[in-house]
Amino acid sequence: MTQSFKLPDLGEGIHEGEVTAVTVSEGDRVEEGDVILEIETDKAAVEIPSPVTGTVVEIRVKAGDVVKVGDVLMTFDTAAASETEEPEASGERDASSGAKPSKKSEADEQSAEEPDKPSREEKEDKAADKTDEGRPRDRKGPVPASPATRRLAREMEIDLHEVTPTGRGGVVTADDVRRHADAGGTAAREGKKTEKAPEKPEAAPDRSEAPEQPRPLSADAPDLPDFSRWGEVERVPVRSIRRATARQMAVAWSRIPHVTTTDMVDITDLEAFRRKHKQKIAEQDGHLSLTVFVLKALVSALKRFPYFNSSLDAASGELILKRYYHIGVAVDTEDGLIVPVLRNVDRKSLTQIAVELKGLVDKTRNRKIAVEELQGGTFTVTNTGGSGGTLFVPIVNHPQAAILGMGRAGMAPVVHTLPSGRHEIVPRLMMPIILTMDHRILDGGDASRFLATVTAALADPEELFLTG
Repeated sequence: MTQSFKLPDLGEGIHEGEVTAVTVSEGDRVEEGDVILEIETDKAAVEIPSPVTGTVVEIRVKAGDVVKVGDVLMTFDTAAASETEEPEASGERDASSGAKPSKKSEADEQSAEEPDKPSREEKEDKAADKTDEGRPRDRKGPVPASPATRRLAREMEIDLHEVTPTGRGGVVTADDVRRHADAGGTAAREGKKTEKAPEKPEAAPDRSEAPEQPRPLSADAPDLPDFSRWGEVERVPVRSIRRATARQMAVAWSRIPHVTTTDMVDITDLEAFRRKHKQKIAEQDGHLSLTVFVLKALVSALKRFPYFNSSLDAASGELILKRYYHIGVAVDTEDGLIVPVLRNVDRKSLTQIAVELKGLVDKTRNRKIAVEELQGGTFTVTNTGGSGGTLFVPIVNHPQAAILGMGRAGMAPVVHTLPSGRHEIVPRLMMPIILTMDHRILDGGDASRFLATVTAALADPEELFLTG
């Protein structure tokens, strides 16, 4: 039988994505769970797994297409898979049971016996097994989950269909998988094969229309002149991440009254400390960058000035003060700026921050970052020093209250006061830091005091390291 595969709900309000790669060809045989497409959404690059075992009959998309949830992406022939799996069962099938063969796990291959038919009691137990809001789990299609969550489930031998989702839109998160394992895990992981094989999905209605075109960046975009009147032009499509950035920046700039203040930080001692310890951190697969120290210094400032760790609920006229410290770090990638979130920075040492931040940056640049790793930030840091920029004005990452920028550090003459009261000019390594904030929540005095706290923390790296 043939089966059409539609783009599933990816959660987090994601309605469309751009196809960046088609990893199979028509006529290829695929196994359930094999990656067949890579799609770039507003949040991240997502690997789309095959929902069935079978042969690819038709591919309806190509790299560069923008597809929406519900669009038909491929058509599979699952008949061949059923015929090859049928003889593997050792006993005769009960025709009245209605059970269909499913893809065998490693435990299945070690035993040729077909699972027993569930008893009435077992059926009642399974009927009680519901997802959120009392709805039974749908075992007919792929479970909405990020590639990282799927890999974790495979490593722990957890069936995602059995995991209760807590993510928005029914998305299964990595924490959901871990909780499921702690609660007893999947029967398959324990070698118990009592569950009836899931029925194969019904064929989706055929849709012949082409994927819809991407939505405009702005509903009230002004008309442009015909630039080709003056010379040769080329139109390049704006990809998903850049479109998301454009929309987010437009929202932030139009809704938030921005105020920016700057300061210079003497990081001479900090840089010496960083060079002294960077090899030790590298041996633990971490990277001791200046951003690591800034993240740690920010925690003390955010605790002292909690309004910088808040969001304004304009509808209710309230400030939402967050008692957790999840700091986003802007990462420059070939696809645009992506902001993974380092969680619970206040509970981590400098070493832990260095190791975890390196892992997040590597996954982001390798397009392996999970959607849930881009969510929940309470404050953002962006560092353009490596690109050569001395000063810049970052835009607040709505709905956060502020963002801290790090410019390029350089040697500068600084006047020092000696104990005798005399002055001397000495060369020091100075780094500009830039704080942009939501003026509806914070004022200039708040910004000055916040930066003074960050500066004081960065001025004593030994103490910063020990308190971590």
